[in-house]
Amino acid sequence: MKVSIKDISKKTGFSPATISNALNHKRGVSEETAAEVFRVAREMGYISESKIRRVKLVIFKRNGLIIDDTPFFSLMIDGIEKECRSAGMEMVLCYLNMQDENYEEQVEWIIHDNSTAVILLGTELMEEDVELYKSATCPFLMLDYWAWDMSFNGVLINNADSARVAVEYLLKKGHRKIGYLKGKYRIKAFRSREVGYKTAMKKGSGQINMEYVVELSTTMNGAYKDMKLYLEKKPQMPTAFFADNDMIALGAMKALQEMGYEIPKDISIIGFDDLPFSEISNPPLTTLRVPKQEMGRLAVKKLLEAIEENVKIKTKTQVCTMFVERESVRDLLK
Repeated sequence: MKVSIKDISKKTGFSPATISNALNHKRGVSEETAAEVFRVAREMGYISESKIRRVKLVIFKRNGLIIDDTPFFSLMIDGIEKECRSAGMEMVLCYLNMQDENYEEQVEWIIHDNSTAVILLGTELMEEDVELYKSATCPFLMLDYWAWDMSFNGVLINNADSARVAVEYLLKKGHRKIGYLKGKYRIKAFRSREVGYKTAMKKGSGQINMEYVVELSTTMNGAYKDMKLYLEKKPQMPTAFFADNDMIALGAMKALQEMGYEIPKDISIIGFDDLPFSEISNPPLTTLRVPKQEMGRLAVKKLLEAIEENVKIKTKTQVCTMFVERESVRDLLK
């Protein structure tokens, strides 16, 4: 016999209106009441994974130093929304700020809502933040993050190989003194890109000069200010830099130009992401294009695949970048 809202009402003691409001995520229901309603609804079989018609995109924010200052993620969100629409799913967008007092309660509410599948944009996640999500009972996928213990399905950028390709390009252009513009906030993506930089350098020239490794803020304005302070010390300079992302590259480029360096005549620069304004910078920035919309769509497809086919194994899907050659790199062999 099919379970009804009235049956849940009898078991919990809450009114049918409260049950309905809780199940439809309407305001006016306390978190404790809603959690009990969902627990009983699952227990009685009212909620099952086959009923999932909603994908919740949760944007995790640790400090906002990556996600607040870039158009990168709006394009990814657009891809998620389009794929949800084509699959007949509703997309709900919510933000999860680690600085909020009730952060852990919010997480519990999100990961135990079995009426919703969750994509967590984990760009700013650190290893110590992940444990809280391991008890998720709803269909769950990490986007732009990968847990080393393989506890989650994940869709992310092939960061290490992409960075290696960029540095190998510089080596092919005759550069041997290649620096690294290193984001101060060491998200997992940046650490993987550093691995790619080091791999290419060791293979191509055998050594990395730490004098050419410059730590910069991850906002464009912050990178500009940090680079300017660095240049005022008149350091020994490489012939080229690989940057953790376009925001850092463009901020550093502005500082270099203000301090009298010509790009690419004096210093070459490669970024990562291919943000919309990288094509119209002066000079246009050579970079690695991340297929942002396609990555968002792929995350939805992987999540729905796991639901529909009841797949229990965890998968890691790495999205390859495309190298975009513009005018910020000088060929030293010519």
